[in-house]
Amino acid sequence: MRTIGHLLMLALLATPALAADKPKAQSIAARIEKGDQAVSGDWSQWGGGPQRNNTPEAGNLPAEWNIGGFDPKTGEWKKDQARNIKWFARLGSQSYGNPVVANGKVWVGTNNGGGYLKRYPSSIDLGVLLCFSEADGRFLWQHSSEKLPTGRVHDWPLQGICCAPLVEGKRLWFVTSRGEVKCLDTEGFHDGRNNGPLTNEKEAALKKDAKAEWEEEKEADVIWELDMMKELGVSQHNMCSCSVTAAGDLLFVNTSNGVDEGHINLPAPSAPSFLCLDKNTGKVLWTDNSPGTNVLHGQWSSPAYATLGGVNQVLFAGGDGWLYSFQAEGKDGKAHLLWKFDCNPKKSKYTLGGRADRNHLIATPVVHDGLVYIGVGEDPEHGEGVGHLWCIDPTKRGDVSPELVFNTKDPQKPIPHKRNQACVESDGDLTRANPNSAAIWHYPGQDTNGNGKLEFEETMHRTCGTVAIKDGLLLVADFSGLVHCLDVITGKPHWTYDMLAASWASPLIADGKVYIGDEDGDISIFELSAARPEQPLAEINMGSSVYSTPIVANGILWITNKDKLFAIENKGK
Repeated sequence: MRTIGHLLMLALLATPALAADKPKAQSIAARIEKGDQAVSGDWSQWGGGPQRNNTPEAGNLPAEWNIGGFDPKTGEWKKDQARNIKWFARLGSQSYGNPVVANGKVWVGTNNGGGYLKRYPSSIDLGVLLCFSEADGRFLWQHSSEKLPTGRVHDWPLQGICCAPLVEGKRLWFVTSRGEVKCLDTEGFHDGRNNGPLTNEKEAALKKDAKAEWEEEKEADVIWELDMMKELGVSQHNMCSCSVTAAGDLLFVNTSNGVDEGHINLPAPSAPSFLCLDKNTGKVLWTDNSPGTNVLHGQWSSPAYATLGGVNQVLFAGGDGWLYSFQAEGKDGKAHLLWKFDCNPKKSKYTLGGRADRNHLIATPVVHDGLVYIGVGEDPEHGEGVGHLWCIDPTKRGDVSPELVFNTKDPQKPIPHKRNQACVESDGDLTRANPNSAAIWHYPGQDTNGNGKLEFEETMHRTCGTVAIKDGLLLVADFSGLVHCLDVITGKPHWTYDMLAASWASPLIADGKVYIGDEDGDISIFELSAARPEQPLAEINMGSSVYSTPIVANGILWITNKDKLFAIENKGK
């Protein structure tokens, strides 16, 4: 059976820049297989690789910079005070997508506030994937997703593309805000060709608006597309927001299937939550709808992939708060479940209004040294709340949750999971420890001062953030603004730090430093250390909210704020 290293080596050898350097490709593949992330170079997907650990190897990264100023009326860059900024590029007015860098280009998701195309001025609301030159920030092309007529229940106004694409060679895959999985040519039309099988982009655009000006070199070249709403019956809640990953020819997608506008009913409970596609054609290979009627809200997480216990596993975080693992290849054309893990205490309860203590999963699972890590979360609009962070053994099978629920009517047979509350004691439900539990450790917080309760800075809160792990330390930020540093083996906290602003983002660990953004627009930089910091090494304001996660590619630090993308390097003014 092929391992992740074998699959990645094949992918790397298919990349022209590495085809002539087989030893380098083998080295990179081997390092990723054992849990390391990409060496200093391109950063071609969310988390840098299918194991999703945002810890690139890099040196000489800046710990200080200044973005300069921007004229509020004209947008003109006042760069006299700027320091260590290689270039910046305008995005839309609200940006949540994470940058991806590969083959001399940078892609980032946003809305249409930048107005780069004449046929779509900035007054027209779109989901947009922008492509820039890595060298100088020059705009190259964009993919445009018109808003769905059903409105905010499926395609929230002014929220553009919120995911990060996957890039391999000259192909790019991403999920639009309209619920479409698309494969694009990374060159756009700059190569003078319209690659197919889908070749009617221009005709389709002009059919909608015969007076529109088609600027071919600024448009996206779509190879194939899968409309999950039309073809699979998916009803995403608010938007789709999955950063896809792949293994060989397999492409993995979370569909974002969720509740209706009233937040109570699930319009399409039988529609798939998880997909495996042929990445070359878009053909659906297998689907799964395990969360079913138990989806609490939406399903906005992204999958991870690794060979664990000798089995190729794809990890999907469900909208019911369970983490699911499937055999990546499926079995007989169907999904083959390996294990599932309930990330919430059984007595926790989901209620509308944001004060529930039962949560779903927004973070992406991370694989490190053969174990899996994930924290629970909720739509940020629903506010703060208690959270849980887990370390899971992925070699067990079946229901590997920490607890099972029984009922006094038949105390020997576990009862099925229930959506809002798994264990309702007034109905005669009770819990018992699961002898098949895969929980290695659980971090809800820790009473470090010994007063018998969890204070604010001792508590793990809801998180949108994905963990990052390096040198035995696990870092994660929660939505309440706390940065947690834990021992990755034991789950015991070394320290927490309050950034005093909500954080939607995930940490970057590189060059012995930890970078994390917050809603106030600050990037806090910490030394990667188990010693509690009195203050960050630096706290640098980016001019507006930072909802995405910093990355490193080719020795450059890349950060997006709400409306700009910055390339930052250690080279003075």
